[in-house]
Amino acid sequence: MEDPGFDFSVLSGFRARLVEHGQEEHIFELLVERLSGLGFLRAGGRQRTDSTHVLAAVRALNRAEFVGEVMRSALNALAACEPGWLAAWAPAAWQERYGERVDAYRLPNGEAARADYLIQVGADGYRLLERIYDRGAPAWLRQVPAVQVLREAWIQQYYRTDGEVRVRQGKDLPPGRFRLASPYDREARYGVKRGTGWVGYKVHLTETCDDDTPHLITYVATTDATVEDSQMTAVVWDDLAPRELLPAEHAVDMGYTSAALLVQAMTTYDVTLLGPMRASTSRQAGRDDGFDLSAFTIDFDNQQAICPAGHTSGKWREETSRGTPLIRLAFRKRDCGPCPLRPRCTTAAIGLRQLTIRPKAQHEALERARREQLTDDWKERYKIRAGVEGTISQAVRAGIRRTRYLGLNKTHLANALSAAAINLIRLDAWLTETPLGETRVSYFARLDLALTA
Repeated sequence: MEDPGFDFSVLSGFRARLVEHGQEEHIFELLVERLSGLGFLRAGGRQRTDSTHVLAAVRALNRAEFVGEVMRSALNALAACEPGWLAAWAPAAWQERYGERVDAYRLPNGEAARADYLIQVGADGYRLLERIYDRGAPAWLRQVPAVQVLREAWIQQYYRTDGEVRVRQGKDLPPGRFRLASPYDREARYGVKRGTGWVGYKVHLTETCDDDTPHLITYVATTDATVEDSQMTAVVWDDLAPRELLPAEHAVDMGYTSAALLVQAMTTYDVTLLGPMRASTSRQAGRDDGFDLSAFTIDFDNQQAICPAGHTSGKWREETSRGTPLIRLAFRKRDCGPCPLRPRCTTAAIGLRQLTIRPKAQHEALERARREQLTDDWKERYKIRAGVEGTISQAVRAGIRRTRYLGLNKTHLANALSAAAINLIRLDAWLTETPLGETRVSYFARLDLALTA
């Protein structure tokens, strides 16, 4: 009872050692292994996956704030490590421009004035980089992390033509997965999901959802905010397979599904991927009387398609688009031109209907899935996925919404520890027969209001 305990810095060192040796998931994996040995986790059954956003421990910055703050960060680092060298040549105007944190309310008003500010900061940054890379400057200054961020940010945001500084337009900026969003967290990215934008990361949680066992988290992953959910579906299976925890049925939302994943789930992992497929977005699918892809009979053996009027296609070309194998078909002008069904089929000026389909296995799996998800039986099975929202809510209450650390690895460590804690809480509730919490309903929603005209 008289033990004073340990200083919080011991935990900080423990966290640093785990990250240094790539053991962010070690505690979580040990717990999952123990739960498997006790019979609370097993292969087969049903599992579900969902993701949510994690806010970085930095401010969300607009473009002007970002470049100004990158410049201020570099100057602060240089002033701390080599003050004499910086003070010998740095302009006095820089102290007024970068001495305090760059905020929107400190920036000049008006679009033209802010455009000039962007150019001014760009010119200052180039001047600083030229000094750092000058032969007379200490060579080790180039290795200062804030200087490296400055150099990378200026490559992304600016360029020079005949010595004149220019700001890159939107089309010339690098993709979001490569673009820096903060000078203080180099791995944080700007992402968007369901219309919500944020700077930071994304956490993916997979849990069991059988009625005869506690609902326990089997997999946790942390990615940058730009990673699409569909990129993680097979990653989940690859992690669960060697631990003999693959489900027989995996319930996910639309973000985790694709035609290729439907096929991969069955052929490679023997898993049924249960999730809605995106409906056809063609013009014909939007019309009640239109002929979308489902109205055509695809004969893969003879490499042709048959249209609703009974005509066969004349062209079959296999190609790859952005790494995705596709098949493009086109019908003949002599068939499409005079066809009385043409208005329901195509509005092409020359009257030719063209189709783009996936390879046979993917095409058939996609069409089958689209038909099945319209049935009452499929909708009843899919209700199981909604329960993962409760897991996301519990994880948010455990603190995963906003990371307290800089960097992906430390953020993932915190997420993995949160998942382990949730498993312990749920196991305790299962063993003590604590009932699950009910979905909260507002007082107004409970009212039985009479219908009025």
